[in-house]
Amino acid sequence: MSDPYSQKPWLKYYDEHVPHRLDYPPKTYAEVYREAAAYIPATVAVYYMGRGLTYHELDNFSNRFANFLQKSGLKPGDTVGVHLPNIPAYYIAVIAIQKAGCVLTGVSPLLQPKELEYQLNDSNARFLVTLDALFEKVEAVVARTMVKTVAVAAIADFLSPLKRFLGKLLKKIPSADVHPITGVEVGRFLDFLQDVPADNVEEKLDSAAPCLMQYTGGTTGPPKGAVLTHRNIVSHMTQVNTWLDLKSDEAPTVLSAFPLFHQAGLFLAMDIMAVGGTLVAVPNPRDLNFLISAIAKYRPAAIVNVPTIFLELLKKAKFQSLKFSGVKWFLSGAAPFPAEYIKQFEAVVGEGKLIEVLGMTETSPVNTSLPLYGKKKPGSVGIPLPDTEVKLVDPESGEIVPRGEPGELVVRGPQVFTVGYHNKPEETSNTLKDGWIFTGDICTMDEDGYFYVVDRLKDMVIVSGFKVFTRTVDDVLMEHPDIDMAATIGLPDPGRPGSEIVASAIVLKPEVEKDEDTKKSIIAYMHEKVSPYKVPKQIEFMEELPLSAVGKVLKRELREQMK
Repeated sequence: MSDPYSQKPWLKYYDEHVPHRLDYPPKTYAEVYREAAAYIPATVAVYYMGRGLTYHELDNFSNRFANFLQKSGLKPGDTVGVHLPNIPAYYIAVIAIQKAGCVLTGVSPLLQPKELEYQLNDSNARFLVTLDALFEKVEAVVARTMVKTVAVAAIADFLSPLKRFLGKLLKKIPSADVHPITGVEVGRFLDFLQDVPADNVEEKLDSAAPCLMQYTGGTTGPPKGAVLTHRNIVSHMTQVNTWLDLKSDEAPTVLSAFPLFHQAGLFLAMDIMAVGGTLVAVPNPRDLNFLISAIAKYRPAAIVNVPTIFLELLKKAKFQSLKFSGVKWFLSGAAPFPAEYIKQFEAVVGEGKLIEVLGMTETSPVNTSLPLYGKKKPGSVGIPLPDTEVKLVDPESGEIVPRGEPGELVVRGPQVFTVGYHNKPEETSNTLKDGWIFTGDICTMDEDGYFYVVDRLKDMVIVSGFKVFTRTVDDVLMEHPDIDMAATIGLPDPGRPGSEIVASAIVLKPEVEKDEDTKKSIIAYMHEKVSPYKVPKQIEFMEELPLSAVGKVLKRELREQMK
């Protein structure tokens, strides 16, 4: 069989400004950041609740924190956990950790104490930056970890004195007490910065040194720490900046609601700070009114979010009334953007502005993207970035599948992790083979080289030997006039051991009755649209679907709720 992927049909759809091959500087992230930031001290790096933190201030605070990390005994290669929402302390920590040559691991504020303890121990973290409102969780587990110093930030840090006073007076700012912990140095983040000089810190590292250790959820076991090197991150910045036409002399203001503990949010923040752009901090990505007011106030040139948040914004009249002429692109990732809503969304924000991407933590994160200026196909996650090789293979045989047929997406490129998962050689060898990462995404490729996600391999349902791709079912359900959101899973078929049934969780539109007649109507509709074995055998109406912090449907939780 000929290999349709090695022919790279997508290259003819690259924008004119994007070369087929790129040159990648052999530098660390700190070196690239320093080069960009040195000439723009007065430029705002981060807007936070009306306060602008300039690059001069970011450099000053990050130098102080880097010096404090070294004073605390940390050496290059040591791991620092950052357990915060998107507040200034996070951005400062990102730069400081890189200046000190340490490795950053983002720790979700949503973790329960046992999960927090696991990540701190698995990553060998020796230092933790946390939030006072999260301190109780940290206090419960930190003595059983290698962490020796805890720096505690607060939501009110870096606010103006008036806002800080009013926020506390009106109890609008969450906070909590901080206590000493035996055997651990505990102090306020801002106090630690007062005790050290602002001298520049420049640890010399090889570009192959680890930069980040980002945890990705396991389907059958505990989360795994994907180790990304400076070469991965700097190479990926070169790819993304070329693709999105980002230049240091015209660096944009970007609003991203992705949390920084998530690789997409962290990479974007690191990239924009390394081109001298301006970030709008979003502490709570679910606060739609904040997002709308921030768009109106800061007029970003780019907005990044997950489809669920974009679709929720689309329901708001205030969002629809905003002026989007200055926004060059809206980037959507982490979950599929329903194709039937793209025209509706672009009717509000501007035609051709939505860019869907596909990626994963292990690839820094982006593999494919729709072109910035060129041909966009609704429902497609685009074409591979420069120097990114892809192919689709049969998950069982490993053989390449023909064009148009579904197969597992396998990727190789400079953004793909090479170290693998921290302390997990077996998981690494199962995922990474000869430089190719097996992504677990089931995709198809059309004649132009555009890719489409069909499903996640782990979400595919087997019904009496037939493969059912849940995204296909969801897409059809979402076209039903009564349905607002839908997510489909497979559940064991009690009558047929080894087989599954198709089960769908559905959020109806507000005026629709949650009764048997509505279920019958949906099932009759599905029988008209798909093969009988794809029709849901179980439908449950829900007020809302369980979502992760970045807006992905948590299908593992859904299985627990529906079984």
